[in-house]
Amino acid sequence: MLQVEPAARKRGSHRRIALALAGGGPLGAFYQLGCLHALADCTAGLDLSHLDAYVGVSSGAIIGAALANGIDTGQMVQLFFLEDGAEVHPLTPGILMRPALGEYWQRALRVPSLLARIARNISKDPLGQNWAALLSPLTEAIPTGVFDNRPFEQYLRELLGSPGHTNDFRKLDAMLRIIATDLNTGEEVRFGEPGLDHVPISEAIRASTALPGLYTPVRIAGRTLVDGALLRTAHASLVLDSGADLVITVNPLVTFSGSPHARHSDLSEGGFITVMNQTFRALIQSRMQIGMAAYRERYPHSDRLLFQPDRDDKIMFFANIFRYAERYRLASHAYQQTRQDLLQHTSALAPVLKRHGIRLRMERLRDPQRWLAPSTDVHFGTGTTVHLHHALDRLSHWLTAH
Repeated sequence: MLQVEPAARKRGSHRRIALALAGGGPLGAFYQLGCLHALADCTAGLDLSHLDAYVGVSSGAIIGAALANGIDTGQMVQLFFLEDGAEVHPLTPGILMRPALGEYWQRALRVPSLLARIARNISKDPLGQNWAALLSPLTEAIPTGVFDNRPFEQYLRELLGSPGHTNDFRKLDAMLRIIATDLNTGEEVRFGEPGLDHVPISEAIRASTALPGLYTPVRIAGRTLVDGALLRTAHASLVLDSGADLVITVNPLVTFSGSPHARHSDLSEGGFITVMNQTFRALIQSRMQIGMAAYRERYPHSDRLLFQPDRDDKIMFFANIFRYAERYRLASHAYQQTRQDLLQHTSALAPVLKRHGIRLRMERLRDPQRWLAPSTDVHFGTGTTVHLHHALDRLSHWLTAH
């Protein structure tokens, strides 16, 4: 689903282009990569790894920081999906999903003192206790997150510290802002701004991706930080305030709206996770809609593009974010969907892109044999694996069409 919002007023011959990437966990990262790779692959005059400004939240911080470091979408496809045969550091499930054993242990150590507190309360009034309130101290023993994202920070530190890249905001050619939330105050924390630009990019990403319940909070400079998506969805105003003339926003999370006669017509049947998934998406989408509406008034000189999944997209909604093996299928699906969106909105999109020296490559948009990762660009190991990836790509495209 592509939303094209041309500038209401002309500014002149400026060509400052910026990228605003929302969060969405591992699923969001794979969607954004597929979407942006399609945009890079099917346009001329747009280099996503050499834009003027980037702002990223949660998984969007990962993609934005990589692009700001000159790592293009083709290279990221290799990092995310490569199996063997290339001189890159592949991202493995163990890096993203390391159990937070230290957190489990620290919480377990609290149990004896919590039980002692409960015993003292019982002794004061054995017969007049509200048992729900009595046992409530045990909630302090529940871990704050399932996974530890320190291994991922170490991976990013190594990647961004490699030759040709930097883990220092101050050494980047482009503006980069990574957003986190201060858990204790609810305030927005903008890494990359003066005063917070000394924090390594990898540490800023670790804080921004600390989704409560999934990853443990992160302590930086005496502050306890969690996912930046808790306050706003994409924070596109940061790059709009910097003077961007074209802002490309990608939001991976929208509410699901299927047919009333479809198999998934009542999401409550999917259980707790499905209900919370839809609830979180509703919050994200409503804030995105409010933000986009406000941008029309506040930034009339800027062109804005918003890429999102379709609301009836079953593949994106029902994907298991813990099933890392689905990563190629999700990214490939996003790649094909974005190509369709670009093709369907050509008449509205082409004049907007032309103002910024960009044109659509129609021959690529219409090419039915174009995939996320052709075997000539990325080596997936064996020929069988290549054919399997292509088959999954075609199946994803067919499911969307039907």
